[in-house]
Amino acid sequence: MSNSISEFFNSIFGKAKVGSVIGIDIGSASIKAVQAKLVDGKAILETYGALSLGTYNKTDHGTVTNLEPAVVAGAVVDIVNEMKSSTATAAFVLPSQNALVFILELPDAIGESELPEVVKNEARSHIPVAIADVTLDWFVIPKREGLDLVGQDPTQNKKEILVVAVLGDTVKRFQNIIMPTKLESQFLEVEIFSAVRAVLGRELSPVLLIDMGASKTKLTIVEYGVVWHVHIINKGGADITQSIATSKGITFARAEELKITHGLQSTPEFSYVSDLVRLSTDYILSEANSVVLEYEKKYNKAVSKVIMYGGSSRIKGFAQEAESAFRCDVTYAEPFNKMDSPEFLAPTLKNIGPEFVGAIGAALRLLRS
Repeated sequence: MSNSISEFFNSIFGKAKVGSVIGIDIGSASIKAVQAKLVDGKAILETYGALSLGTYNKTDHGTVTNLEPAVVAGAVVDIVNEMKSSTATAAFVLPSQNALVFILELPDAIGESELPEVVKNEARSHIPVAIADVTLDWFVIPKREGLDLVGQDPTQNKKEILVVAVLGDTVKRFQNIIMPTKLESQFLEVEIFSAVRAVLGRELSPVLLIDMGASKTKLTIVEYGVVWHVHIINKGGADITQSIATSKGITFARAEELKITHGLQSTPEFSYVSDLVRLSTDYILSEANSVVLEYEKKYNKAVSKVIMYGGSSRIKGFAQEAESAFRCDVTYAEPFNKMDSPEFLAPTLKNIGPEFVGAIGAALRLLRS
């Protein structure tokens, strides 16, 4: 395992502390946080909270923000206080769009001592900036006897290396957010790895994860718990809301209300809402289909399941459209199922679960090594 990452940005596969912890997911429009503890080997939900960042620049709920680190730090402190959190042990989630994740295929003959330099050199062709400006982490994907992971002749003896690259400026920004909060940050984890931990069970076939946030939609194909492909679409829920607002000359807040109320299932009176929503959802599903087809062609394996999450994924009718597009099982993530919680909260946690995937995944990593 590469040891090139600073103590602040620990290995995505590193050791974890056990105890009462809080996972914090800072998105472009909101912050989600979950506090949990470990009791007899089980994760127990203690408290959770969500906070809109639009409040901090006097814009509407759901708008995409680009706040200064000091302002975001203040928002983190606010949500922790509102939750009445009892711990300072925290883990933060790094948005997937701030990282590059890719697979390198290298000759199996390369020795362990040679790998750090070889990975660094090979990664250059995948990274559009100087290698000195990024922080690299990587992991050798374990071989599975008798199973061809890369769609090639297994006798070709290839190593598969999962590589993560993050801009140094991004790490610095998160440092500047976290330090003023006085929280004891254990690591910064790329969002997709938190998501894999929070939403997947023991699926044996490839799974497509669709994370539809305010500003971006992230597509991830996972097999046997390994991230094999990541694709970012520059379109999210806020874009849909803005298109409604611009088209009808109404406020963002009113457009957001119409989007939530009608989605893809509008009445005739509000059919224009569905038409505008569909422009974006059709584009997203078309991109996702292209990603799936490319993966299936390359690896000769079918994606058998789609799991959707993110604050904007719950648009009415979107799941049904996805089922038609992929012709396979489409479900919403239920990450709170990974934690014990009061039975009376079950309906609420199921409903809000898709928004808390990142925060829950980070908390689970803190609780389990």
